[in-house]
This record gives sequence, C-alpha cells and structure tokens, in this order.
Amino acid sequence: MAVKIRLARHGKKGYAFYHIVVADSREPRDGKFIEKIGTYNPNTNPATIDLNFNEALAWLLKGAQPTDTCRAILSYKGVLYKKHLLGGVAKGAFDEAAAEAKFNTWMEEKQGKINAKTLKIKTDNNAAKKAALAAEHEVNAARAKAIAEKKAAAEAEAAAKAAEEAAAESAEEAAEEAPAEA
Repeated sequence: MAVKIRLARHGKKGYAFYHIVVADSREPRDGKFIEKIGTYNPNTNPATIDLNFNEALAWLLKGAQPTDTCRAILSYKGVLYKKHLLGGVAKGAFDEAAAEAKFNTWMEEKQGKINAKTLKIKTDNNAAKKAALAAEHEVNAARAKAIAEKKAAAEAEAAAKAAEEAAAESAEEAAEEAPAEA
C-alpha cells in the first residue's frame, strides 16, 4: 500500500480549508484516510498551519510520501529538516545532541522570520488605515469648504435680494408719498 501525506479539502466554495491527512494513495482526495495529522488554512496571512510534528515525522520515517504542497508545508514547519538530521545521526555524521542543537537554532531563526513577517503585515495594515483616514479627512474638509462657500454665496445672494427689496420698498414709499404731497 502506497501511503501519502496529502491535503483533504474542506470549507466552502471559494474559501478552502484543508486537513493534512495520511491516506492510501488509491483513495479519493476527500475520501477515507488513515490519520489526520493537522490542518492548513491558506486564507489567513501568513497561512495558518496546525501540525502534529511528531506524528508527521513518524509517518515520514515509516516511508509516507508527501505531495508537493504537503512537502512545502512540512518543510516550512521543519519536519523534513528534522528527518534529514535524524538521517545524519543514523549514518554517524554527528550525534543526537548536535542534531537537536542544529534543529533548535533553525527553529528560532524560522520563528524570528515568521514574527517579523507578521509584524510587517500588521504595521502595513495600520499604515494603510491611517492613510485612508487621512484621505477621508481631506475629502471631508473639501466638502465642508464647498458647503461653506455655497452657504456664503446663498447668504450674500439673499442679502442682496433683501437690500434690493428694501430699496424697491423705499422707492415705492417715496413714490406714494410724492403724489400725496402734490
């Protein structure tokens, strides 16, 4: 039986969510599997990967073959590197303590890169929000200025009309008074 470590699709249309499973290669993609060893959510940034490290390593050591995507996921999480180091220990290239030290330094560097990426994404999002807010304030200020100019023009027009009416009334009053005097 050829055993594969692969993804089983879940989630709704256009919003995929995957289970990382160990399955017989003859079974359908979302069909029967031997064991679920984790989940993968590509919809978040960075992608969320929840993996049972020891189970994945055990299956790799038993000879399970990962698919291309699962190989990338296992590499990202360090499972393949750990398998590589254990192969070096088995061949006598170095001892288990040295392998563990190498793996721990690699994991610390990897975690630092992940944290840096997460922080960069967060700061970029905050900067984008601030820029959008500043642009919105500029648009609001421009609208307020246009409304104020429109109101000032309307008030000036109303004042001119009132002055014109007052002048017309005084002219009428003067015209009414003039024939009465005569």
